Parts: sequence; C-alpha cells; structure tokens
Amino acid sequence: MSKFVYMFDEGNGQKRELLGGKGANLAEMTRIGLPVPYGFTISTEACNAYYDAGKALTSEVELQILKALSQLEEKTGKKLGDASNPLLVSVRSGAVHSMPGMMDTVLNLGMNDQTVEGLAKLTNNPRFAYDSYRRFIQMFSDVVLKVDAFYFEQLLEEVREEKGYASDPEMLAEDWKDIIEGYKEIVKKHAKRGFPEDPYEQMFLSISAVFDSWNNQRAIVYRRLQKIPGHLGTAVNIQSMVFGNMGSDSGTGVAFTRNPSTGEAKLYGEYLINAQGEDVVAGIRTPQPIVTLANEMPEVYQQFVDTCNLLEKHYKDMQDIEFTVERGELFILQTRTGKRTAQAAIRIAVELVQEKIISKNEALLRVDPEQLNQLLHRRIDDSVEKTPLAKGLPASPGAATGIVVFSADDAERLAKDEERVILVRPETTPDDIHGIVAAQATITSRGGMTSHAAVVARGMGKACICGCEALNIDLKGKQFKVGEVIVREGDVVTIDGSTGEIILGEIPMIEPELSDEFQLLLTWADEERKLGVRANADNPEDAKKAFNFGAGGIGLCRTEHMFMDANRIPVVQDMILAESSREREEALSKLLPMQQEDFEGIFEAMDGLPVTVRLLDPPLHEFLPDKEELLIEVTKLQLTAPDSEELKEKELLLRKVRHLDEFNPMLGHRGCRLGMTHPEIYVMQAKAIFYAIATMKQKGIDVKPEIMIPLVGHVNELKEMRELVIKAEQLVKHETGVEFDYLIGTMIEVPRAALTADQIAEEADFFSFGTNDLTQTTFGYSRDDAEGKFLQMYIENKLLPENPFASLDQEGVGRLVETGVKLGRTIKPGLKTGICGEHGGEKQSIQFCHEIGLDYVSCSPYRVPLARLAAAQASIKNDLTQSVSALQVQK
Repeated sequence: MSKFVYMFDEGNGQKRELLGGKGANLAEMTRIGLPVPYGFTISTEACNAYYDAGKALTSEVELQILKALSQLEEKTGKKLGDASNPLLVSVRSGAVHSMPGMMDTVLNLGMNDQTVEGLAKLTNNPRFAYDSYRRFIQMFSDVVLKVDAFYFEQLLEEVREEKGYASDPEMLAEDWKDIIEGYKEIVKKHAKRGFPEDPYEQMFLSISAVFDSWNNQRAIVYRRLQKIPGHLGTAVNIQSMVFGNMGSDSGTGVAFTRNPSTGEAKLYGEYLINAQGEDVVAGIRTPQPIVTLANEMPEVYQQFVDTCNLLEKHYKDMQDIEFTVERGELFILQTRTGKRTAQAAIRIAVELVQEKIISKNEALLRVDPEQLNQLLHRRIDDSVEKTPLAKGLPASPGAATGIVVFSADDAERLAKDEERVILVRPETTPDDIHGIVAAQATITSRGGMTSHAAVVARGMGKACICGCEALNIDLKGKQFKVGEVIVREGDVVTIDGSTGEIILGEIPMIEPELSDEFQLLLTWADEERKLGVRANADNPEDAKKAFNFGAGGIGLCRTEHMFMDANRIPVVQDMILAESSREREEALSKLLPMQQEDFEGIFEAMDGLPVTVRLLDPPLHEFLPDKEELLIEVTKLQLTAPDSEELKEKELLLRKVRHLDEFNPMLGHRGCRLGMTHPEIYVMQAKAIFYAIATMKQKGIDVKPEIMIPLVGHVNELKEMRELVIKAEQLVKHETGVEFDYLIGTMIEVPRAALTADQIAEEADFFSFGTNDLTQTTFGYSRDDAEGKFLQMYIENKLLPENPFASLDQEGVGRLVETGVKLGRTIKPGLKTGICGEHGGEKQSIQFCHEIGLDYVSCSPYRVPLARLAAAQASIKNDLTQSVSALQVQK
C-alpha cells in the first residue's frame, strides 16, 4: 500500500517534492530539536491521487489520515472533538515552491459549540475561547464553504461601532457569543447549509479545500508568473494549534533572520501581543517591530534570537520564520528560505561567503539573474524639493509614479492601455495579484512589512508601501483623504518604497547605483564564466552604459537606429527618394559624417573592446511618411488646392512610398538585399566606419571593429558584400595611410543560412545569430502579430512552454543555432560565434549558449549584469553535472 501521510518526525528537509516546502521544513525543524507543535503531512502524491480520483479523497488516504490523527492525539494527550480536553489543529497548504498568499489556510479546526466551552474552562479564559471559535467559523466558511469574508467583517464592524470599541481586543466573551450566532446565520444564508459541528467533517472538508486551491485562479496566475510546474501538487499540513491570543503573555509574529529589503544582518520582523498569526499577515492590526519584544518578553526574545541563529546556520541561508508565544512559551511554526529583494539577495550571498557559511560558487547560484533588473530601476532624485503627503512602512524598495486606482481590475485594465498606475487598497488579498502585477507599485493603509502586499511586491521587485494609516480610503467614492487633501482616481502620485513616502504629482528620478557587494559578486561571476558578455548599443550613450555595466564589447550596433534622429530623417528620405545616382550620392555624403561621428563615439566609449557594427537592415519605407496619412493629405489638397506645388510634391512622395511598399516587408527588400541593389549605401557606411577607426588611431585609441552583413541567406550574398567592404577599406586606407585590422562576418537569421553555414563560413570571420528574426523565420510568426493575437493563448493552453521571443526555443531555433556553429567550425575551427537577439539576456537561453559552445552573448546594456551572472551559473552548473557524471562512472 502506498504511503501518503507522514508524521513530522518521519520526514526531513530533503523530501520537499513529497512533503512540500512547509512540510519538509517542519520535519527538519522537528528533527533538529526545535519547539515545533506536533503534527503530520499529507503528501503531494495524495494531492495528485485526489485529482486522479475526480477530486475526491480515496479511502486509502482517509484511513492513513485517521491513523496519523490518532498518533497526534496520543502525543498531545488531547482528542479531536473532546469537550473536556479538545485537540485543535491548523490545516495549511504546503507547495513544493513557496507560494505566499496563493494557497488557503484554516486555523482552530475542531471547534464547535461543545469544545469552545471545554477550551474556556481549560484556559480559564472564555473571551479567548469564543474569539478563537469565531475566527474558525469565519476562516473555514471563507476557505471551505466559499462564503465571502466581507459578510463576516461587515457584521464585526457593525458590532464594534455599536459597542464603541476601537479594536478587537476590547470585545468581551459575551460579544463574541453574539457574533458567533450572527456568523452561523451568515453561513446558512450564503452557503445554504448549517455550519458543520463534526470535527472530522471539518477536517476532511478542509483538506479537500486545500487540494482544490492548488488549481484556483490566483494559484494558476502565480505559478505562471513564477514558472512553477502545475503537476507538482500541494501537500497539506495538519498541526496541533498553539495560541498567541491567550493574554498579554502570548503573541504571534513573523521574522526574517536578516533584513529582506536591504540584506542587513539584523533580525527583522513584527509581532502582535494577544493575537493569532493571521492577524500579522492579513494586516488587520499594525504590528510592533520584533526588537521591542526584548522589552516585553526578554527571555522569549533571547530564545528566539538563539533559534534564528541556529536555523540560519543549519539551512545556510536567510530564514523567514513564523512563531507563536503561548503563555510565555515559544513555539516555531514554520521556517523557510526567505524571499528577498535583489539588493538583499546580493548582500546576503556575499556576506554569507565572508562569514564562511557558503562558498563563492554557492553565493553565485543563490542570486536569481532575473532579480538583478530590480537593482537597475530608477529612484527619486533627493536633490528635488518634495513635500510628502503621507508616510507608511517602506515594504519594498524602489520608486514609481502613476495614476491612482482603487481596484485590481482597474489597474489591469488601465495598464493594458499603457497607463502607469499605482494600486491603492486598505489591504490586498491573493485575489488582487493581477492588479499588483499590472501596477507600477502598491500602497495599503493597513498591514505591515510581512503582509500579503509587501511579500508579493518584494518578490516582483515592485515598490510597495504598507500600513499607511494616514490614508482614509473610500473605495466606493474612488478616492482617499489625508487630512484635508483629497486624492481621486486618476490623480498622479509618486511613491518611494525605500522611505515609505507618498508624494503628490510626478517627481524626477535618477539612475541607480550599484553596491560594492553587487560589484564583488559580478567579479566572482567573471572569474567563473566562460561565455563572453557583450551589449547591443546603437549610440555612444548606450555604449558607455554597457561599458560601465561590465560588457566585454558591443555585439550588435544597429546602424539604422542612427538614422531615426529627427534631424537626420529628411536626409535619409532624400537618399531614398533620389531619382539619380548623383542625388543619392549627395544625400549619402551628408549622412557619412553623421555616421562617422556616431562610430567614433561608440569606439571611444568601448576603449579597445570589440564592436560589431551591423550595416543597414530595415526596409527603406520605414523611413518614409505613413502611406495612409499621406493619402489623406493628398486627397485634402486635391479638394482644396488642386493646382498647388504642395500637391505635386505630395503626389510624387505618395508614388515613391507606394513603389517601395511591400506585402511582407520583414521578408522583403532589407538587409544585404538592400546592399546588393543599392551598394552605395553600404559603401558609405563602411567608409564611415574606417574613417572613424582612423580618427581613433590618431588619438591613440585601439579599435577592434567587426563589420556584420545582415540577413545573408546564400554565400554569394556575403561574398559580394565582403568584397564591397574590402574595396571601401582600400579607398580609406589609400586616402588616410592608416592600416586597418578588422573582421567581416554575418548575422545568421534565416534557416537557410544556418543549414548552409559551412559554405557561408568560407566568406565569414564570425557568425552572430540574430535569434529574434531567426525565431520569426523558423516559426513563420510575425512577432508583433503573434504576441498581439494568439501567442499568449498558446502559452496559457500549454501549446508552447514559453514565449519563444523571450526564451530561446531550444528544440527548433536552438537546433539551427547549434547546427550553424558545428557546420561553421568544420571549415574554420576557431570561428567566433555569438548571439545578439534579446535571448542574450535571458538565463535559460544563456545556459543553452554555454552548452553549445558559443563565444559570447549580447544583450541590452541593462541586462549585462544579469548575463554575466547567468553565464557564471551556467558554467558552475555544467561543472557540477560533469562531476556527478564522473562519480557515477566511478561507481
């Protein structure tokens, strides 16, 4: 018979796939002797069996649960449903990967009209007992019976107002009894059934609800965002309850062993006296900083500090710990690897190396490359005078500006229209996740630094302010007040998630600075990686950024982007519309010094590092006026000024635009095809490059130019364009007397080029794979059309595992790249190869590039740090795999 249920002392931290993250950690903490309330875990395999059985618990699973419950009763000396000495348990989800706020929890299970009286007698605290009972009814009804928590909160608020109470601790036992009766009526009305009194029915219904929640909408959304596989399932943890709401010597809290926002090696967290754990996370009351526990309960605080140190040393990472104090006794409910900002992740990883807890390679593997984008966000310019409207808790660093919205749906709707929005809520729930994803930042008036909004925002690298109690939010009226100031939906605010400040209007921002720890980590990465990392940069400013971010050169300089400047467009149009060679040469002579100036700036910024310059690529009509708009102008002039010179000019321009118009421009007259039909354009660009090199040499600056011919599909195209570049070099050499050392290569972006790469290598000094266009031509997708019309549906329905324009399609496009590399190197073993599509800044694509032996990846300047780290991780993982394989061979 399969085993589906495990007592806490039967497992360990290595069984995450089976017990889930929470269950494995509870087992591990029990194993190392921490004060963990006892219980058992229903495995992820039971979850899959539940779905295989048509969303039903099998008799085999039910029997094992009852046996484990009996062992728990024996261990605690309490019995589920016993009126004199009741066992109360929590039912919590526990996925393999942490999914904060995504799954459902039930506390105080086992309470009914009899056990509440027994608990009141046992604790000599009727108020506590009935408070626990009403919490259980509300939570169970919300999670299991699907009765909206709003109805319970509404009744509670009405009673508080009627009694004149400011907060829940003022409620008396009699008040809670009345509320319990009201809660039961709410259940009857909305669930169409009575509240279940049988503790066994409560338990089995709760277990099913947790399994069901694995596939609720918010869990599916979170898994998609975090790329968590859907087949893993969730475990369920049944744990004996301990109570933080038994008086002033009790409490509950959440703490991190280090600051999850900054990484500072200092205990960070919050607690509430006389409260249950959900109060801290839900943000109903604003908690106290963990350090003040030292004054309220010094012995408990010291024991907690010692426990935190033990856990961090054991797990060798920053821990996120849930704890409860019951009548002066500390209990650890949960520990897990703490979520953190990129800034914190880097500092913690580096400091753990310096503290000799982990190795440099372990530190490099600890930081998710995608997180590094958070560090490159802007922040508020401190030199600008600003008057904060209000201040809350700085829950997630960074700054953002946007229009205020008050619902997650509105945030999502407006963001789709490219509006920058700030989501403002009293507190967020897991149902708001789509709004948090869509918004630039989130503000809540209640809750602390470990509330739902804070944890989710930090995980996404978005700015967040919590517990801003100065905000009087009116959700119905779609506005909030701070004193006499009213901020309405659509008004612009700026928030600083690092200080907790909310400011009216838009405030200027400045570029981020990289910490010493960041630079040190990237230095370690450079020591480990074998892949070169270059940047895509089209102007001197981007080249400087790339250089400062540690790029080893420019892997793609798109010369057509140099023509997009407003001052240059008229000259480019003159070149395109020229009716004779003389007119075209005249326009080109004006463009040449402009191009030369750009190249000089880029070469100077890169200071001797290689620079790959791609000759003009896009269709020429992109530089001309829009055909539809031009047609409207012509029609208007035909009606209003039929004999005007302006009409003649516009009609001529329209004829030219129509002549250049193409049915499928992305596969039309572009790339090297343009150089073949208009060689004078490529000659001008090549001369500009060589003139720029000559100028740099005169200044004593070394230049390593690589001239790239785009969109080659046949070796003859490259052969002709290579000769054209060499002739241009000879002309400049003759004119300047400067000797040039340079490479001529091609961008491989059509399948035929990859499949005939051995022929093309005869004429190429290097290959650069343009994976954006190679993906388009391999799939037959137009990127803009695909992403706008059907690609998202393909991904949601799992027709494709990933967006192939974001993460390289290794089976198809990747195979073409690998084939091209192998074929090219059969002709030239030392052939330099790289990729310069957006995939060059994506970690899985970088791993693939390392595995097939490319020399470098090239990405946008801001993704260079990410690529450096991802390349190091690829190298470390490859070495680890080879080590494991070698050991297996030895065995």
